[in-house]
Amino acid sequence: MPRTPNMFANPSSQAVPLYLVASADAEAWLNTRGARVQNSAASQSWIGKLGQILCVTENGLPILLAIGFGDTIARKRKRFGSVANIISLPKAVFKLIDQDPKIAQEFALGFALSKYRFTRYAANTTPKAELICPAGFDEQNLQAIIEGEFLTRDLINTPANDMGPEELEATARDLANDHGAQITVIKGQDLIAQNFPMIHAVGRASLREPRLIDMTWGTNGPTLTLVGKGVCFDTGGLNIKPGASMGLMKKDMGGAAHVMGLAKMIMASKMPLQLRMLIPAVENAISGDAFRPQDILVSRKGLTVEINNTDAEGRLVLADALALADETPPDLMICMATLTGAARVAVGPDIAPYFTEDASLSHAIATAASTVDDPVWQLPLHAPYEAMIEPGIADLDNAPSSGFAGATTAALFLKRFVTDTVRFVHFDCYGWQPAAAPARPKGGIGQGTRALFQALPEILDL
Repeated sequence: MPRTPNMFANPSSQAVPLYLVASADAEAWLNTRGARVQNSAASQSWIGKLGQILCVTENGLPILLAIGFGDTIARKRKRFGSVANIISLPKAVFKLIDQDPKIAQEFALGFALSKYRFTRYAANTTPKAELICPAGFDEQNLQAIIEGEFLTRDLINTPANDMGPEELEATARDLANDHGAQITVIKGQDLIAQNFPMIHAVGRASLREPRLIDMTWGTNGPTLTLVGKGVCFDTGGLNIKPGASMGLMKKDMGGAAHVMGLAKMIMASKMPLQLRMLIPAVENAISGDAFRPQDILVSRKGLTVEINNTDAEGRLVLADALALADETPPDLMICMATLTGAARVAVGPDIAPYFTEDASLSHAIATAASTVDDPVWQLPLHAPYEAMIEPGIADLDNAPSSGFAGATTAALFLKRFVTDTVRFVHFDCYGWQPAAAPARPKGGIGQGTRALFQALPEILDL
């Protein structure tokens, strides 16, 4: 993956002042600015609408910039709306003036995130304007967030022909090398020898060997384990998906992309903790060696699983990885996966649902999500639904036939493999922006990672 350049300009005496002006304040603000600004506003019909740009120039160069901040309703309806039009700004360095710290941080983050473009296969115009990081903010932390998010986006956007299990491993190795982490990989038949039977079963039909990526970083502080689903392409297996459902399956490794992005944020910011990242990386393909409906697999945990749909493979590979993580229980375990369509039906593509039984953990995540404008929503681990994942012929059913509560039954399935870790949360992410929006081009997107990064110091008492 390409390196992310520094997203903020060096402080410069030549910086152009930039003001965020709410629509209700636009008239009063203009009255204090003189005839030139007032005439420019009149000629551009500028009234402070959300994202509306007023650029005042002299000799063809910008000397003042005002961006509309709209009103409360407009801001609620459009996240990062104030940066919606930065692609139209001229090449210049801008400095935010006289702004509330929370608004300044949100604007700076949105401005930087708006610079993302996926350019591996085709050129794509990048915004030319630059911003000085607002005073009083930790630029290193903001840069770490941006680097992690851009890594997540790049990984999801890369098609499966260039992002299979081997390439996912190579990216993890690059990440480890960049930050002095250690990494080991178990692949192919060694998965059987070292007791990861379900990772092997899901990936064995592909010519691209399945593997388990295990990265560790840090020697002091509380312990955190991240587990991410790395299904690099999902045909559905013998329960093959229809074409319309297979169209976005390059993003089925989105959970791996999320935990890699979060791991990068943690390591780049030098967060004082001990990190472990586990990614079962496979391709769910079709061949004579593919696992079948009604097969019964024995997991690393010893639990037996009846396969009632080979398209519910993500929870199988995660189960073996979660079982390994649970053998040395961390202070906190986070699982991230593009797991169920049911989650999308429940909350749509813009919100990352999560599951946990820990009320304080949930509160910390939800509060952080609101702070950094990274929407999440807790869904229930409803114990009476446990019977829905118990087929009788085996301990567990990987795809209950009722069709009810699909996101919850998947989360309950995963929870069966985490028995000794006290604090556990599972995110069922979509990982895809269906249409371009401010700071979020169409394509791969991180969900919940900024909220988690913000929450970790409180959760782990750092």
